[in-house]
Amino acid sequence: MSDPLRPRASLRTAVVWEVLVEALERRAAAAGQDVLDVLDTGGGTGNFAVPVARLGHRVTVVDPSPNALFALERRAAEAGVADRVRAVPGDAHGLFDVVEPGGYDTVLCHGVLEYVDDPAEGVRNAVGALRPAGTLSLLAAGLGGAVLARALAGHFTEARNALTDPAGRWGDGDPVPRRFTAEQLTALVSDTGLKVSGVHGVRVFADLVPGVLVDTEPGAMDALLKLEAAAAENPAFHSVATQLHVLAERG
Repeated sequence: MSDPLRPRASLRTAVVWEVLVEALERRAAAAGQDVLDVLDTGGGTGNFAVPVARLGHRVTVVDPSPNALFALERRAAEAGVADRVRAVPGDAHGLFDVVEPGGYDTVLCHGVLEYVDDPAEGVRNAVGALRPAGTLSLLAAGLGGAVLARALAGHFTEARNALTDPAGRWGDGDPVPRRFTAEQLTALVSDTGLKVSGVHGVRVFADLVPGVLVDTEPGAMDALLKLEAAAAENPAFHSVATQLHVLAERG
C-alpha cells in the first residue's frame, strides 16, 4: 500500500511501506490491540507518519526542523489525522529529553543515522524508546548504491573514493555524511539485543532508470514497483541498493 497521491514517490517508499504495514499488523495482533503508539525519529514532514496515522495508530514525530514539523502538522490536518499525530522538536541525540523511554510499540528511524555524530548511540536511543515487545524500522543510505550511481554517471574517481572512504563519501561535495553496508547496519541493531527479522534493499533500480521511461511507458511504473519488491529481500541486491532497511524486534 503506497501513497496513491504520490505515484513517483511510491518508487522510493513502496518496499519499506509494505514491510512496515505488515510489521504493524503483527505487532497489533501480538499486543491484542488495534491502535499502536509509534515514534518516528527524524520523521520530518510525515512521509511515513501521516500514512501510519491513517491506519489508525498514534504517531509522535521528533525532528529538529521547525519548518518540517510545521509542514507535518499541515499535512496531518489535510489528511484528517491531526488528532493522531504529535509533532515534537528534538533529535536522536537528546531523544529522551523530549519523549519517555520504553513508551512505544514501534519506532521508525529513517534517514537519521547518516547525519548523527554517533550512529550506535542513535540506534541505542531508538531501541530504548521501545516497549518490552516492540519493533524497530531502520532505514539508512547504502554504500553500494552510491558507488554504482557515481560510476554510471562517469565519475569514476568519486566512485572509488566512496568505495574506500570509511564513511562512504565520494568527496567534499557529497551531501550525505555517512553510508552503510547491510552488515554494518545489522551489527548496530544486533548489538542492542534486538533480533533482526529482515533486511531489504531499497531503490535498487528506481534511481537508475530514466524518469522519462517510467513516466511515458505504459505499465512501466507498476512493473518497476514489482521488480523493486522482488529484489528487496534478495541479498545479492543489497550491495547495490541506494538505501538499506532493517526490521528488528524485541520480545
